[in-house]
Amino acid sequence: MDDSDASRVVPLHRAPARRNVVLAMKRGCFGRCPRCGHGHLFRAFLKTAERCTTCGLDFTAHRADDLPAYLVIVIIGHLVVPSALWLETHYAPPIWLQLAIYLPVTLLGSLALLQPVKGAVIGLQWALRMHGFDDQRSSDIPAV
Repeated sequence: MDDSDASRVVPLHRAPARRNVVLAMKRGCFGRCPRCGHGHLFRAFLKTAERCTTCGLDFTAHRADDLPAYLVIVIIGHLVVPSALWLETHYAPPIWLQLAIYLPVTLLGSLALLQPVKGAVIGLQWALRMHGFDDQRSSDIPAV
């Protein structure tokens, strides 16, 4: 293949446009469709809707699975454990008081963060075209 042949090479398909990862995660964090930002991502607390009512994006392709729970554990753990250690070293409150503080804070903090973190994970999957969030269907991909 010489230089004149290289100029005639035509790609089979164009690379897909990049999606804004931060914007998609932000929209998902607020419970909105990662593509349009208007439709609702969730139909119940952690149950995703079938599709966006505004743009029609199919949400059934997401595979958030356990990642949101792991991330919430890490976030809450990094907030509660240092606070507990600081309080113990400076004031040494009785165990019943520590349990009365840390257990509700951990539970309520985890419940408050779980849906936004799951939405952000779904937004990330959409932005990176993971798990069926790509633009092409398998029937549209040319055979090799």
